[in-house]
Amino acid sequence: MKLAIIGTGYVGLVTGACFAEAGNTVCCVDIDEARIAALRAAKVPIYEPKLDELVLRNLHVRLSFSTDLKAAVEAATIIFIAVGTPQRPDGTANVDYVLAAAESIAAAMNDGKIIVSKSTAPVGTADQIDALVRRITRHPLAVVSNPEFLKEGSAVDDFMKPDRVVLGGDDSEAIEALKYLYEPFVRNGNPIVVMDRRSAEMSKYAANAMLATKISFINEVAALCEHVGADVDQVRHAIGLDRRIGPHFIFPGIGYGGSCFPKDVRAMISMGASACELSLLKAVDQVNERQKRILINKVRAHFGADIRSRIFAVWGLSFKPYTDDMREAPAINVIEALLESGAAIKAFDPEAAPQAQRIFNGAVHYCQHGYEALEGTDALLLCTEWNEFRRPDFQRVKTLLKSPVIFDGRNLFHPAEMKTLGFTYYSIGRGNA
Repeated sequence: MKLAIIGTGYVGLVTGACFAEAGNTVCCVDIDEARIAALRAAKVPIYEPKLDELVLRNLHVRLSFSTDLKAAVEAATIIFIAVGTPQRPDGTANVDYVLAAAESIAAAMNDGKIIVSKSTAPVGTADQIDALVRRITRHPLAVVSNPEFLKEGSAVDDFMKPDRVVLGGDDSEAIEALKYLYEPFVRNGNPIVVMDRRSAEMSKYAANAMLATKISFINEVAALCEHVGADVDQVRHAIGLDRRIGPHFIFPGIGYGGSCFPKDVRAMISMGASACELSLLKAVDQVNERQKRILINKVRAHFGADIRSRIFAVWGLSFKPYTDDMREAPAINVIEALLESGAAIKAFDPEAAPQAQRIFNGAVHYCQHGYEALEGTDALLLCTEWNEFRRPDFQRVKTLLKSPVIFDGRNLFHPAEMKTLGFTYYSIGRGNA
């Protein structure tokens, strides 16, 4: 099939590369000329495992990149809108880019098209796209909502082997065409779920809000565990064995971040503002914001309020491992609080340092490896659970630090082992060593 993908950000690029890998002819369109030039040279602007090899393998064969939206739309039978829906200051999702893309598609249409809304957008956005396009063109069309459920760090695998594909629409021909398009990805029997457009849009928000709720819940449990002397790791294991709860997304830490959970929770709260209060989701967001400060509170409890003469090592900058994405990353809150208190920072992340440089300018010293960041620092703060941080040379760590103090925001190490090794060790919900 011939496809056009409008937007070459995280969702658009993964979608385009994966559809091309399945044999479709795909043109990914963006207004950013520098980005398109880089992609034409097989330079992928984001870090996502397996994505660069997909782009390289399909480039100039089934996958192309262009700034010419009109030509891409004219050649395509199915057009995906995969542009950003950034958060406004009041928490609502900004759909201006989505509607602008729809308007451009409508102006370029030369025959009947299927327009697919892939962007995460408030309930009713697909209806807006439908009405907008029909005002501009007389060509036949169908608008389908097809939310993405991709996890950064495993997005290619998520697309290739989805838990489910959600299609929202009432045009039977369009739905059948999209079922045919997705069929290679669901050969193991995972379902393609068809529903109305508004329910499809809500499905994405509800899924992310549920996962965010699990994270904030276990962080509340962790705080209570510290207060009463329980171990959240043991509690987490016990409740995770209950099939109604499951083991996923109940790892305590310093809060969730990224481009989805914070934005989508707040967007849901905004959608219900005039009709239902959504008190639970407000609390989820509040707990998460509070959790981002927990490591700083532990630092001040250990060193005292005045940390102006201190130097801290930070391992991990991205909001999660296997991505360079720092949007809403808890490490930002940690580093900003330390800098505001007059402390100095030496940081290491396997992928996210270039993104961090845009955020902190010259305020942070970036290191080539984790051990370099430890040299001459007063303590180590762990903010992201990259695998390479899980089994360090602890004797080397102890030698490089001025004092053997670790603040572990992701519970990577075992308190008893750290005590035996001679570290002063702070973690989340497990007491101190």
